[in-house]
Amino acid sequence: MSTDQRFDDWAHRLGYAFDGEIKIGGNYTPVVVDGHLAYVSGQVPRVGDTVVVTGRVGAEVSLEQAQRAAQVCAMRALALLRQQFGSLDRVGRILRITVFVQCTDAFTQHSEVADGASAVLSDVLGEAGRHTRTSVGVYQLPKNASVELDLIASMQA
Repeated sequence: MSTDQRFDDWAHRLGYAFDGEIKIGGNYTPVVVDGHLAYVSGQVPRVGDTVVVTGRVGAEVSLEQAQRAAQVCAMRALALLRQQFGSLDRVGRILRITVFVQCTDAFTQHSEVADGASAVLSDVLGEAGRHTRTSVGVYQLPKNASVELDLIASMQA
């Protein structure tokens, strides 16, 4: 099964389509390519016009909901790479992700939230999806999103 087919399987599993326009929220570009590196701007769990998981993790948002939000963020990032390069087969490796979690003072399971994104990346891309990562708890995120993710990927010619 190709990486693009595994991506489509994940989209079906999540119940969302990621093949349309990926909206951005400001005066920036969602992907910058420099040589063989692709930098993907921060992605919140937005599908179409709706941020599908909002609120503070550890209060109104459960760990499981936050993991799902991280999965949607990772899918958005992969969708942008696929749109930019025509296929996820062009991804050489995901080098690094950063996962931001809007959470309560007492919430400490940031890494477990990031596991949702890591699962998507490794399932879709195989060994090329294994990456370094940082997960951080923050007070607020754009649009009251529970999670935001950015990533850096190396791309094949």
